Amino acid sequence: MDASAGSGNASGGAGAGASACCYYTLLGIRKNASATDVRAAYRRLAMKWHPDRCASNPGEANRRFQRIQEAYSVLSDKGKRAMYDAGLFDPLDDDDQDFSDFMQEMLVMMDNVKNEKPDTLEDLQKMLQDIVSGDGGSRGVGGRVPSDGTRRTRVAPYPAQSRR
Repeated sequence: MDASAGSGNASGGAGAGASACCYYTLLGIRKNASATDVRAAYRRLAMKWHPDRCASNPGEANRRFQRIQEAYSVLSDKGKRAMYDAGLFDPLDDDDQDFSDFMQEMLVMMDNVKNEKPDTLEDLQKMLQDIVSGDGGSRGVGGRVPSDGTRRTRVAPYPAQSRR
C-alpha cells in the first residue's frame, strides 16, 4: 500500500495536523506492524518526502515530512503507541509523557503475565469450584450460605441527600 494514497485524506487544510489522519495509514502499514516494519516504512517515506530531495514542491514535502516524523515518533514508542491505539494520545498535549511512562510499565507487566504458563482447564475448574464453594471467604451474610443454596447480597439503601 502506498502511503501517499492514505495521506491524502488529511490534506483538507493548512491547519490539518497528523491527528486528522491515521498514523498507520500515513506510514502505509497495518496496525499489527512490528517495530521493524514501522522503522522501514518511516525510512522509505522520509527519503521520498525529505524537503532537500523533493525540490519540485518544498512546502508540500516539508508538511508531509513533518507528519511522517510525528507518526514515527508515536508508533515507534511502545507507550505512545498503546495510548494511540486506545484513542488516548493527544499530539498537542505535552503532559502525556507521564501517562506514556505508566502505559509502558503496564505493557511490560502484561507481557510478563503473557509469558507465564497459562492455566490448564483443570486449574480453571478448581478455581471455579473454590469460588462456588466459598473457599475464597466470600460466603453469605455472617459466613452462612442460605439453605436454598442461593447467595443473597444486601444492598444498603441510597442515602437521602440533605437539603440546604
